[in-house]
Amino acid sequence: MDKERLNRMLSSINDQYDKTEGSFFYDNLKAVGLELDEADKKADAILDKGFAETSFGEWLDKKVAEQGIKRKPATKATTTVLITGSQGALINTGDKVASDVVTFVFKESKTIGPSGQESVLVECESFGTIGNVPAGAIRFFPVTLAGLTSVTNPEAVTSGYNGETNEELRGRYWDKVRTPATSGNKYHYRNWAKEVIGVGDARVFPTWDGPGTVKVVIINSNKRGADAQLVTNVATHIEEERPIGATVTVESAAELQINLSVTLIIDTDNYELDFVKVAIENNITNYLTSIAFHENYVSYAIVGSTILNTNGVLDYSGLTINGGAGNINILDTQVAVLGVLTVV
Repeated sequence: MDKERLNRMLSSINDQYDKTEGSFFYDNLKAVGLELDEADKKADAILDKGFAETSFGEWLDKKVAEQGIKRKPATKATTTVLITGSQGALINTGDKVASDVVTFVFKESKTIGPSGQESVLVECESFGTIGNVPAGAIRFFPVTLAGLTSVTNPEAVTSGYNGETNEELRGRYWDKVRTPATSGNKYHYRNWAKEVIGVGDARVFPTWDGPGTVKVVIINSNKRGADAQLVTNVATHIEEERPIGATVTVESAAELQINLSVTLIIDTDNYELDFVKVAIENNITNYLTSIAFHENYVSYAIVGSTILNTNGVLDYSGLTINGGAGNINILDTQVAVLGVLTVV
């Protein structure tokens, strides 16, 4: 409780009255003071909602809208699956296939031809990265479909993106207000690229192939290399915004595989090796995500610290990254991603 305010209120009462703690005046003014304290907290909270630094949710949406920025929504992953079945069997829009954890819906109708196979576009039922499954993960029919015998996804699915977080949205706002994006300079191209749903970050290389040329290299919202559709979407959007006369090339960053080998001492009384290995992979992935397009090397020391701070790890030795015991440089056109973790 704000003691100074309570004392000010008490001082306004004539001294002929008892104002000590427990008295009528003290107890009543204390109750008023407590209510005023709550009102102050609410006022501060309202004030915080009006500033980009402290705003969140729908209030942050309203703040960034002042700069023409909208929060990027979550998307449903899409991919092409290969269906095997009897010639003449029907593949109907709305029917479903699935992985172990998520279901996909056919977005087009086809008929199995003489080859016994058809490629079909499917969309995940759920929004976000849950739809990003490895190659071969889609292999079930939740309900038997006449004439269809098997399904698989030949390629990993990467097009599912979570909605933009408050911090990501705030970052785009700061990009807009703190960098001089004018007349098609490099900041303009970066902002244009980052406006596209699915783009996590972008780097711009002016005059990369001579005067009037611009290269934009992007990563997706999951801080991985962008797929062909996302590259096309960015190129199309920039084409609509860029100054006349510029020749723009949009590319995905090349994924730099970070392969780790390490010997672990594990708390076997409380943890299984498989659990610890998955936890290490998640923690290393989070580290690599945090440095994507921000750092130009993978730190050997930070990787080691990340492993050591993983639940279940008591100690480690013999750590190598891509076969060496040192930092790994990342080119400006690369993004580091976790490859294989080998525990020896």
